[in-house]
Amino acid sequence: MALMLTLSLSACGAQMPPLNFSVPNVGPSQVKLDAEVKSITVTIGRPDEATGPLPNGLEIVPPMWKTSLEEALTKMAIFKDDAPKKVSVSVKILKVDIPNFGGEFTTDVGARYEIIDRSNGSIILTTDVNSKGVVPFDYALIGAVRVRESLNRSIQNNILQFLQQLETTKLGQPMFPSSASPVPAPVKGKGVPTS
Repeated sequence: MALMLTLSLSACGAQMPPLNFSVPNVGPSQVKLDAEVKSITVTIGRPDEATGPLPNGLEIVPPMWKTSLEEALTKMAIFKDDAPKKVSVSVKILKVDIPNFGGEFTTDVGARYEIIDRSNGSIILTTDVNSKGVVPFDYALIGAVRVRESLNRSIQNNILQFLQQLETTKLGQPMFPSSASPVPAPVKGKGVPTS
């Protein structure tokens, strides 16, 4: 209910901030990962995957999250566009816990980020990132304004924590290597001696 109210109250005056998950102050990284990002997806987790509430109305969040993550990765310039290794970045939203009322609003967000090697399906990195967006009472008198800004900050902080983890990622050491190794083709013709 709080999310629906937050997303729908766009005409409550000039104070209402837009939904904006763009991470401020992202600059080029000193670390460079030898991989090219071919795709980024952001989805909402299934009920059996959720680690907290996933309120109605959340469907508009994934495209905005994806755009903000793409923007941050572009500014960070941590991946190499011409690298032979191709990866996908997948984000699954697992929790968006928005308070219904209060003076100070704190929104809790949880998401699972995965980097997948497109050549073999190995999961290079999987990490659950939990973040908060805190907006004090003196930010705005209107509660809906504080709620929306709290959502903005929580998702911005979530993306930022993922970016920080990227700088310690080892592409050559996947967390979950692909178990599907290629099966050698059967040899046709004469048998091969074994001794």
